[in-house]
Amino acid sequence: MTAPLGPVARLVAQVTLIGAGIMIVGGTAWWWSAARTDYSTGVGWVADQPVPFSHEHHVAGLGIDCRMCHTGVEQSADAGMPPTYTCMTCHSQIWTGADLLAPVRDSLAAGRPIRWRRVNRLPDYVYFNHRVHIAKGVGCAECHGEVERMPLIGKAHGFEMKFCVECHRDPGPRLRPPEALFDTGWRRGASTPPPQELANFYHLGGRKLTDCSICHR
Repeated sequence: MTAPLGPVARLVAQVTLIGAGIMIVGGTAWWWSAARTDYSTGVGWVADQPVPFSHEHHVAGLGIDCRMCHTGVEQSADAGMPPTYTCMTCHSQIWTGADLLAPVRDSLAAGRPIRWRRVNRLPDYVYFNHRVHIAKGVGCAECHGEVERMPLIGKAHGFEMKFCVECHRDPGPRLRPPEALFDTGWRRGASTPPPQELANFYHLGGRKLTDCSICHR
């Protein structure tokens, strides 16, 4: 017959069990939340680029349309990055000797593209098509934030599944009229069509946008 535990042994056993429980619960909470922090998702962090390109200067300051550089956004799954000769369209005439633009000039001379660091990336198992979203009235800012206010580009959203599902569940409030899709100064106001009217205009609702096959193919 096993002898009963003494008071000290019982205390040690209780503390051990409680500690183990705290470690399990704490570890699970850390595992769940750590991947969702801005540090892990990269939200708000600015990536070092070979050239410190300022969207604030080029878009808000000079009024350059997104499509001048991201030519594939309306026709392709990928918005695309500008070839060097697009940059040199202007910079063969202005800031021609600027040190910070040396990588651009070197790229053109060598015939090698600039190796920009990607800011927004989705997992390989997620299907995303820029063309479809633009065609259905989703403006760039809904995913990329107000890039015209970014001196250096950073990630605006973590792109967790929740972010996408919330929009797919109720896309109406995030849609824009066609003429406002690339207008960085546009803001929703009293004259903006109601969300359901915009959803009807873009023919949304015929297919359930939260079906798994929408994003996982």
